[in-house]
Amino acid sequence: MEAFLTSTLVVALAEIGDKTQLLSLLLAARFKKPAPIIAGILIATLANHALAGALGAWVRSLLAPEALRWIVGGSLLAIAAWTLKPDQFEGEVRESSRYGVFALTCVVFFLAEMGDKTQIATIALAAKYDALMLVVVGTTLGMMIANVPVVVLGSAASHRIPFRAVRIVAALLFVALGLAALFGIGA
Repeated sequence: MEAFLTSTLVVALAEIGDKTQLLSLLLAARFKKPAPIIAGILIATLANHALAGALGAWVRSLLAPEALRWIVGGSLLAIAAWTLKPDQFEGEVRESSRYGVFALTCVVFFLAEMGDKTQIATIALAAKYDALMLVVVGTTLGMMIANVPVVVLGSAASHRIPFRAVRIVAALLFVALGLAALFGIGA
């Protein structure tokens, strides 16, 4: 259960102000069709985080626990620093009449998540915990917790979220997790 709860909390906090959350806002404002956007985010995140989790589990199987501890700890500390830098999403998203809002959301969200801090966090969490399914479901839930309100409420709510404070809290959480991994706490 620790893997699930930690994964959910880490990704929900890390996603605040992230480029994929900004993409969610852009899609919601542009198309005003929350159901297919939310469904697209869910499918894209499940696919992306399943691949990231599988990579993390594979890395876990290759490395000795001591080396893995240092890699995971260092990765989480790097993500902490990365979390403090606000993301910006530049570009326009256009609906293809051939595929619709759902398919468009799946593709652009999946691609935007590649190499993103939440994807890297999923890899690190899957390497840390021997509970691949719980990590993937947890990180996906964290993404949905952060993105569904943005899609449903649109730009009205996004201006009221204290992004800087949330980024600082998320960074501190990543530091705590990184230090815990480095010192073997909760291993």
